Amino acid sequence: MTHLARHRRLWGALALCAVGALARAQAPPSGESEPAVPVPPEATLPGPPVPTGPVPEPSGWRRWLNPSTAPFIPVPEIATDPNGGTTVGLLPVWLRTNEQHQIDRIFAPDVLHNSYFGWGMHARLYMYPSEDVQWSAVVGVKQRVEHELDLEYQWGRLRNNRWSFAGSLISDRDGSPRYYGIGNDTPQSAETNYTAQQQVARGLIGFNLSHTWQFAYLVRLRWMDVLPGTLPKIDSIEERFGDSVLGNDREFLHRLALIHDTRDNLTVSSSGAQYITYVGAASREFFFNDAMYREAGFDGRLFWRLSPDTILATHLSLHYLFNDHSPPFWTLSTLGGQASDVGGQQPLRGFGAGRYTDRDAFSTTVELRHRVFGFNALSTRVDIEMSPFLDLGRVFANSDTFPVSGLHTVGGIGFRAIARPFVVGYVDIGYGSEGTAIFTGINYPF
Repeated sequence: MTHLARHRRLWGALALCAVGALARAQAPPSGESEPAVPVPPEATLPGPPVPTGPVPEPSGWRRWLNPSTAPFIPVPEIATDPNGGTTVGLLPVWLRTNEQHQIDRIFAPDVLHNSYFGWGMHARLYMYPSEDVQWSAVVGVKQRVEHELDLEYQWGRLRNNRWSFAGSLISDRDGSPRYYGIGNDTPQSAETNYTAQQQVARGLIGFNLSHTWQFAYLVRLRWMDVLPGTLPKIDSIEERFGDSVLGNDREFLHRLALIHDTRDNLTVSSSGAQYITYVGAASREFFFNDAMYREAGFDGRLFWRLSPDTILATHLSLHYLFNDHSPPFWTLSTLGGQASDVGGQQPLRGFGAGRYTDRDAFSTTVELRHRVFGFNALSTRVDIEMSPFLDLGRVFANSDTFPVSGLHTVGGIGFRAIARPFVVGYVDIGYGSEGTAIFTGINYPF
């Protein structure tokens, strides 16, 4: 599982409970009263005078039942993942809003129990100082196998200035990844498990030609150690594919991209498009004396507003790897899971992350995002969306393969709670040829 998918999975409980927790906040915000129903004079009965003025805030235990007044939201943590097992625990969530009634800080530690890795805890801090700057920090550890540290920072997201920057530092040990072998038709019976221990340093520098055009350079340094799997009743990777798949290796990726972006919002898009065309190369050394692979690809996202409450969202990704020296399997293209990563994993929400692996990959998704209702909560506005979706994709080994043949198909429905302009919590339920998968987390899949 990539660090992006794992990062989303740890936020699963918050998204899974978002609809239920926020729906209790449909009462008017603190300090406002329900509009009075007019009563005809002849129907007025004598009695004590009716108090006027603002309704007092709830006190005592009652303030905990209203997200607008509770010091934090105690969310029961119930998360599931096709690869990572079942997690239960308690997630107290502190949310802060700014003067524009937008969430600008989320602090959410937790204590949990995972069916595979035992007891654990995390501390998570998400900061949204503005639409132009965002940063986050996540640290966690479990009783067995897993630990993580994830630091991310973005500056110049709106491309209003000449330069933009995004960077991240990651150190984690993940016991949940799966590997089925190479190819678009690998059987479910070939499932194996391994432990991925990695350190990643990533930086992206964007030169903004205009508000909509950007030329970007990405460098990623990744050290990966593939260790034997630890999950019960699942073969460890070396038992099926040999000891040669184990061991440590490194990847230094350099990528150049041309980006055209006309989306009206970078997180909650309702119109516009983003098109990314890129080329890159990776080696085991920082400078290219012996290339591991070369890559080329395209990633496009297009949004149409069909009505005030309905958005048609589409995504297409095509990724080619040109192998020079048989790179390790974890550098190849993959399909599966809930998230799209440009030049990396692509969603197929009826399967776990990494279900299909090969050199090249094609993926496309169509979602109909319909706003069902909205309400005021936590000093901000929350919208609830229902989103039927269709995921299609395949992996292949030869660049002359027709990419839209032999597609795997997943249909499903998503439920999203949105606090604009920064926060999206989701529950996505997909059905594919191997059954049903449920994903929870933050942000849209693309």
